Amino acid sequence: MFSPFPLLRLPRLVLSEVFKLLSIGDKIMLSLCSKRISTQINNDRLYSQKVILDLHDFDGKIVVHFENDRDTFEIFISPETERTFRSNARQYSIAGCTVRVTKTRNGIRTLWKNYQDQKEGFRSVIRHLSNMFQCKIPTGSNCCDIVLFETRVSLLFDLQVEFESLCVRFTGSKDENLLFNQLSSGFRLVEDLCISSTPDPGFIPVFSSWPQEISIWSSAWFTLEHLLESTCTRITLWISLLKNKDLDEILKNWKAGRLPNLKHLSIDSLNITNNGEHILGMNLRELDGMVIQTDDGSKKATIKRRPHDISMFVTPLE
Repeated sequence: MFSPFPLLRLPRLVLSEVFKLLSIGDKIMLSLCSKRISTQINNDRLYSQKVILDLHDFDGKIVVHFENDRDTFEIFISPETERTFRSNARQYSIAGCTVRVTKTRNGIRTLWKNYQDQKEGFRSVIRHLSNMFQCKIPTGSNCCDIVLFETRVSLLFDLQVEFESLCVRFTGSKDENLLFNQLSSGFRLVEDLCISSTPDPGFIPVFSSWPQEISIWSSAWFTLEHLLESTCTRITLWISLLKNKDLDEILKNWKAGRLPNLKHLSIDSLNITNNGEHILGMNLRELDGMVIQTDDGSKKATIKRRPHDISMFVTPLE
């Protein structure tokens, strides 16, 4: 009969190498065994592979897996029922919360007493995973109204979890402006931010940080000042109120070296017309297909236009 292996007696460097060989599920289950081993795994977080967190709100499930890897582990955030209460669940501590846990075919099911506890359970599980791994939320997993954004996504921002894509919907509530301004400090963790629906007419957002890319439907509230302050590489504005004179200001600023990160700009606006003011001294027909350069000669941009739509594609000069 084999005696238990004294895992924690291994030298730290050797133990770190052992952890690297473990599957995601093995790491998670080991982390629940004791505070000491959980701390050891957390200490190796910076050396672990980045993991993807797929959030399935419809069935309270979090699927954890490596990038480009089939190794997956499922964690269910479930209410405790009479049947599960009588099950052979074991009690564990997850991020300071004591919870009963049962095994499933591909992971574990955490059992919480009520809906409020389930909400805290989601937070606890995400916090636990973020301490263990470098976490990232994939494209398509998150499109939520601003209230859900505040209650759930704000936690992920606090934990420095990165998003490939995030879509925020407005519902017209009076608190949306304040919530947006409070949470915009986390936008730097988002690769592609999509803002949809029409906010309250008095909506005046403050961007404390910017995503890598941003696209906005019904972007009447997104002003020239917002655009010139942006650090995004890609900006797409639909149903904008920007005019010819605004576009002229944008291009002049870009030529002068402002908007240094910008690679692509697309503006859809009924106010961009061929009967309006000139842009860089040209009408829209003359501007279409034009190649312009920055004043320092480091970049060039090609202008393309369609009716009420104008785009700019930036490339470095060879």
